[in-house]
Amino acid sequence: MTARLYCFGESGNAYKCALALALTGSDWQPEFVDFFNGAARSPEFRAINEMGEVPVLIDGDVTLSQSGLILTHIAEKSGKLGGSSEADRREILRWILWDNHKLSTQIGTTRFLQNFLPEEKRPVGVVPFLQGRLKAAYKVLNDHLDGRDWVVGNGPTVADLSCCGYLYYPEPFGFDRADWPHIDAWLNRIAALPGWKQPYELMPGNPSDRA
Repeated sequence: MTARLYCFGESGNAYKCALALALTGSDWQPEFVDFFNGAARSPEFRAINEMGEVPVLIDGDVTLSQSGLILTHIAEKSGKLGGSSEADRREILRWILWDNHKLSTQIGTTRFLQNFLPEEKRPVGVVPFLQGRLKAAYKVLNDHLDGRDWVVGNGPTVADLSCCGYLYYPEPFGFDRADWPHIDAWLNRIAALPGWKQPYELMPGNPSDRA
C-alpha cells in the first residue's frame, strides 16, 4: 500500500521525511497541505493530526506525526538508514533530539520570519537573537563532522536527514555553507546519494506559487 506524506514544499521537517522515503525507495506519494492558506489548522486536517502540523505520514493503518518519529518508522520499516547496532540507534535518537531542539526548530522560525512574514510583522531583535543561537549549533555540527563522513556510524542514517533538512533551502536565514566546511562537505555527500532531490523537487508547494 502506498504511504501518504502530508507535506508542503517549504516545510523543512516534511522534507526530512520525504527525503527518507525517497532514499529508502519506499512506495509513497505526497499529499499537499496548503499551509499558507490555513489548511493545517482546518478541522479536516486536525482530524488527521490534532497538533495542526505537518508532516503526517499515513502508512497503512499507522498514522504518525512529528518528523523524528516518522524518520524512525521509515528506517525500521525499510531496514535502511537506521544504523548497524543498538549503540548506533541510541546515537541516532540523540542527534534527532538535538536537531529538533537546537537546530531545525530555530532555523524554521528564523527562515519563516525572514522570508514568509511581512517585515512590519517581524518582532524586533528576534532574528539576530536566533541567528546567534544557530551559530552555536552550526559549530557543534561542524565540529562533530570534522574527520567523519556521517553523523552516526559509517554510513548515512536518519540522523543525517534530520540535521540536514533545512540546510538545503535557498531562502536566506543566516547560514552560509562556505563558513562551515565540514557541514558543506557532508551536505554534498548526502546530495550525492541515489534518490536525493532538493525540497521543491520532492514536495508540492513553492514560494513562487504565491508570488
